[in-house]
Amino acid sequence: MALVAAGVVIFFGGNPAPSQETVDATADTENSVVPLSDSASGRGAPSTLVGEATVVVPDTLPASLAGTSVPGGWAQTDVNGSLVPTPQLRHLFEYYLAALGEETLPQLVARIEQALARLEEPARSEALDTLGDYLDYKLALGDLEATYGRDATTNAEDMQRRMAEIRALRRTWMDAQTADAFFATDEAVDQFQVEQLRIRTDPSLSEKEREQALAEAEKALPEPLRQARRETRKFTDYQRARSEFADDPDALRAWRKERFGAEAARELEKVESEQQAWEVKWQAYSQDLAKLDDMGLAGPERKAAIDALRDDYFEGADKLRAEALDSLR
Repeated sequence: MALVAAGVVIFFGGNPAPSQETVDATADTENSVVPLSDSASGRGAPSTLVGEATVVVPDTLPASLAGTSVPGGWAQTDVNGSLVPTPQLRHLFEYYLAALGEETLPQLVARIEQALARLEEPARSEALDTLGDYLDYKLALGDLEATYGRDATTNAEDMQRRMAEIRALRRTWMDAQTADAFFATDEAVDQFQVEQLRIRTDPSLSEKEREQALAEAEKALPEPLRQARRETRKFTDYQRARSEFADDPDALRAWRKERFGAEAARELEKVESEQQAWEVKWQAYSQDLAKLDDMGLAGPERKAAIDALRDDYFEGADKLRAEALDSLR
């Protein structure tokens, strides 16, 4: 479970998967979570983690971010110039925070502040407030998770309770619009995982009833996630069919056509045929390469012999692929 795996993830080492709870569970939890400020959103005072003017930011990015692209799509505002919170804004925050340890937290926060500086007012100040709320939330989350201990939770009711607590904590530190924008997808996934656990461990369900219940629970997921799960099942089913019809190419061909359609089935068969041909050629090449190594060649002489052998077996993109695989030997 994503939430359980987060267990003792402290502060910015990665965000635990969020949760979505029933109305009753949320209400109970929100009554038990003490707000950390006088306001409903947690903004009793500006965060002390934002706006340190004396921070010196290195000219070069942390090594783990070198060559990567800064997330885009986060600078969204409404007709009044106010910030529109989006999942992309959280991605921007996490992009830099992922480098904690290579740089200090104040340095990474300063990098985020530099990115937010492109916004006009009032969106710029609102984005800085959101950043402060998010950082303070993550600190509070670390404190909350410390109370859970190191033991993984495999009970659906306990997991539901923990997710409700974390969901309430987010809405203590952030307004509902921001919390929904940042965590709605994660919360839907977590709730689905809890439902999966509840259904799979329910001894009263028959196998057919269990499958029906899981399919019904999946309907609550956002459409992109449902589509991804459908594609994953297609792949899993196909691997099973390949094993089942390993000695019957015609049956496998018919299965592909029925499951994927005629055009996709032809393309899939073509790709598989090319892959099988590659594997046969690669195995033969590897055997000859082993024989070449037994000859005791070294230095430029060995390299020239390998290049010649590779030219005998491959051309074009296949030769580049073989060279790349050779470099990993």
